[in-house]
Amino acid sequence: MLTSSYDQLLVIVSIFVAILASYTALDMAGRVATSAGKVAHVWLVGGGFAMGIGIWSMHFIGMLAMNLDMMMSYDPALTMLSMAVSVASSIFALWIVCYGELPLSRLIVGALALGSGVVAMHYIGMAALIFAPGIVWNWNWIALSVVIALVASTAALWLAFKLRQGGGKLALLRAGAATLMGVAIAGMHYTGMAAASFPMMSHATEMGVNSHWLAVLVVVVTLSILGITLIVSTLDARLQARTSVLASSLAEANRELAQLALHDNLTRLPNRILLEDRLDQSVNKAQREGSSFALMFMDLDGFKGVNDAFGHHIGDNLLVAVTERMKSQLKGHHTLARLGGDEFVLLVEIDDPNDAATVADMLVKAIDAPFLISRYELTVSLSIGIAVYPGDGKDERELMFNADAAMYHTKNNGRNGYSFFQPSMNSIAQNQLQLVNDLWLARDNKELRVFYQPKFCAPQGPIMGFEALIRWQHPQRGLLTPDVFLPLAEKTGLIVTIGNWVIGEACRQLRVWHLQGNPHWSVAVNLSALQFEQTGLVEAVTSALETHHIPPELLTLEVTETTAMRDPDESIRILTQLTDLGVKASIDDFGTGYSSLLYLKRLPASELKIDRAFVNELQAQSEDATIVTAIVALAQTLNLKVVAEGVETQEQQAFLTELGCNSLQGYLLGKPMPADQVPDLTHYVDGKEVDVLPGLKKRKNEAVSLAGSH
Repeated sequence: MLTSSYDQLLVIVSIFVAILASYTALDMAGRVATSAGKVAHVWLVGGGFAMGIGIWSMHFIGMLAMNLDMMMSYDPALTMLSMAVSVASSIFALWIVCYGELPLSRLIVGALALGSGVVAMHYIGMAALIFAPGIVWNWNWIALSVVIALVASTAALWLAFKLRQGGGKLALLRAGAATLMGVAIAGMHYTGMAAASFPMMSHATEMGVNSHWLAVLVVVVTLSILGITLIVSTLDARLQARTSVLASSLAEANRELAQLALHDNLTRLPNRILLEDRLDQSVNKAQREGSSFALMFMDLDGFKGVNDAFGHHIGDNLLVAVTERMKSQLKGHHTLARLGGDEFVLLVEIDDPNDAATVADMLVKAIDAPFLISRYELTVSLSIGIAVYPGDGKDERELMFNADAAMYHTKNNGRNGYSFFQPSMNSIAQNQLQLVNDLWLARDNKELRVFYQPKFCAPQGPIMGFEALIRWQHPQRGLLTPDVFLPLAEKTGLIVTIGNWVIGEACRQLRVWHLQGNPHWSVAVNLSALQFEQTGLVEAVTSALETHHIPPELLTLEVTETTAMRDPDESIRILTQLTDLGVKASIDDFGTGYSSLLYLKRLPASELKIDRAFVNELQAQSEDATIVTAIVALAQTLNLKVVAEGVETQEQQAFLTELGCNSLQGYLLGKPMPADQVPDLTHYVDGKEVDVLPGLKKRKNEAVSLAGSH
């Protein structure tokens, strides 16, 4: 027999190819298992082809590694047949492990198919050797190679099935399994090679495929196929992972958007959109079944005071606590929604109106108990208006309107309770609605007026300037004071437009007075909380000053203490922008809010204004006197001027002057009046009427004419 030896490098390469082919098989099993439809079929065929080529090339590289004393040539037809057998059995094996479960019977069938394919591929490949007289076979070694092929195939199929899906350490597990499978396949091949013996006088009979360049070709092509397959698989896996993450993120984003679109962001209760949908469903159900339900409008009494005094953070926490307490009281089919602010709506199924009364009474009593929020014990109450379907409304809009009217009736009758809707309540609600509609037209119809209350240098003059106060000359209701219509303006957002108009009108009138010979007069304008927070405030103030040629230091903008302390850092930023223009800032209603001295000293304000509530009951040795004394001392320490409003008696005038107030205003000194009455302003000093505006009347007509030309 011819003596054979093996090229160690090619042996190592063959084992590496076997391991790589095994890893490719395991990876392809995973790609097929995680795909569907045509994509899975593509991975099945492509993966089976790569795996079959890998096993086949391992066989041929192993044969090429064998050195004999003759030229080795191969029959092309048998060589291609052995490759086809390897590919077909590999595709079948992948199909076995990738579709459905893998019971023992299915595993045995697959192992027989794959093992038989590998054995057939090997021995067809051996038969492709072209030489005479032929190979002498050792059947014991052949039997052993078949056993090894079947065992290796069984192990390979089982590992491919188990490792087709998973995460974390999956790649490492596949690498370990591929190593075992590659070694087993190589073991089967070299066992089969050991079964072959070549007679001493063997020689090539004809020219076939030369083995000198076949080794290089097989190695390069095989590694290319396996490498490209793994690269494509890896890229696809990463793309699928990213797509999966993107899809998951998109689904989560959609859920969050749905949550935001249909639920209140603070309390997580349904918002107006979802409430309207639920209300529509309730109406349809009640019509079908002849049942009824109650719609309750609820508003917290005293919430604004808490929000102003303690800030938005405490107010938000209180709303959350109120929500949780109400939810704990409600049973059965219901929808509790928040419309915004401190307004809630409850939709609840009932058998008769008494059920609604029971629920409303339970909620009122529950909310009446104090709330402990961030070490503060806070107390609010609940006003409820109830509309019952179908008696109080046939559709969603009518029910909402009537429940709202009933809620306002509760507020007007002492609050902290509930009221069922009555037709007479509609007149009140209609009046409010009509007033809002009229307010939208008031500015265009030139119905808004600005009155001016003088501010005197303590104790009795001279006049330093005026505070601009808005009034509404309603065509049917007469002259309306701010407390009647400004809350409606704030609720509708009109307050910003109206407030900016007041700033412009006050600056225009101040220009008239300057031309009338009073160039040192100033004007003060109150800013509402909504107006103070608008983004265009600085631009509106700048425009008014430039349009009417007013020196910035003669305009004072008054911000209430509660507004300034709502968001101190933002207030400091806004007031700094205004004072950088030269405008003065005043903290109005001081003493009624909840100030932090740390922030107060940082506010770029020039004066504090003592609230009239402390001045009204001002008497020596009284509690209010103590508070006012402390406020004046605080202002002097911070180098702020002090303005006292609401001065109505000479005793108040004397006391405030003695304390050190810089300026005073009130009915004792001068009531709010239209601008055309200012020249007729008189003032009493020591019981005698004194003209405090000497010479103004003489220049009035001329100055007005001049102002119109600017």
